[in-house]
Amino acid sequence: MINFTSSSSTILALLVIYILSVKSIVAQINWNGNNWAMSCDFQGNELSNVQIPGEQCGGRCSQTSGCTHFTWNQYKGGTCWMKTGSVTTANAFKTDDPSMVCGVMNIVVQQGGQPGTTTRYWDCCKPSCAWPDKVSGASGPVRSCSRDGYDILGNSHATSGCDGGEAFVCNNQQPRFVSEQLAYGFAAANIPGLNDNVCCACYKLDFTSGSAQGKSMIVQVTNTGPDLKAHQFDLQIPGSGVGIRNACSNQWNTGTDGWGQRYGGVSSAQQCDALPEPLRNGCLFRFNWFRGADNPNMVYSKVQCPKELIDASGCKRNGD
Repeated sequence: MINFTSSSSTILALLVIYILSVKSIVAQINWNGNNWAMSCDFQGNELSNVQIPGEQCGGRCSQTSGCTHFTWNQYKGGTCWMKTGSVTTANAFKTDDPSMVCGVMNIVVQQGGQPGTTTRYWDCCKPSCAWPDKVSGASGPVRSCSRDGYDILGNSHATSGCDGGEAFVCNNQQPRFVSEQLAYGFAAANIPGLNDNVCCACYKLDFTSGSAQGKSMIVQVTNTGPDLKAHQFDLQIPGSGVGIRNACSNQWNTGTDGWGQRYGGVSSAQQCDALPEPLRNGCLFRFNWFRGADNPNMVYSKVQCPKELIDASGCKRNGD
């Protein structure tokens, strides 16, 4: 009598390996230029969508704050699905639709870094981290200044200029370049899980898209806000739009929308001339060092605060 048990098990194992190998070959995605391919898709993480031709989808993603990867299909005549989150080409899966396109942005994520987005603002308001009860784990609240932007207020409970009070952001809490590749500045931020513990902490932002790609900025968090999304840094740059609140009309007699558009601010270096003299260099920073970048994506990581930022804000995290 012949025993088939051992040989049958071997044949079955080889058959399974063969099937898996064939499946792997069939499901293989052929990437073009290592960042886009046909007949593929990414699961979930939708950011927004727009009806445009497939060949424009990657470009639209690169221009959209927070977009890290995309999918295009023929839905409604052609829809670009912009997506967000940390992914690689390995996260894509094969589809049966030969017209579908998927791709990833050319973003280099540094080890230990967190992908995030940026916006910009300058609302002239007293920084939220200037309120004593908003700061924990730090030497004290961020400084606020009187109407001229120079005289530091001794009363940390002074009412914000946004509410008709006498406390405003200080003129020296604006960006400044350190070198061609590095700048210092201040920002509002939303870092999940930290809440007010983020006040006065410093983060290095490595820009990964737009005209500022390859540059870095170390910012100290002096503001928080309910309008900020997770992992969003709102860079504090004069002339960049007042946003939801406006103390500039109180401090500098601007219109209700500040200088330029309420969201986005001035649109050229020439328009910086409309700002008060103490704020013009900060406004020009956006068009010079920042190369006119419009809300670039970035990767951020916590760093020790430079002395220059601590001296300007008057706030230092314990351990810095």
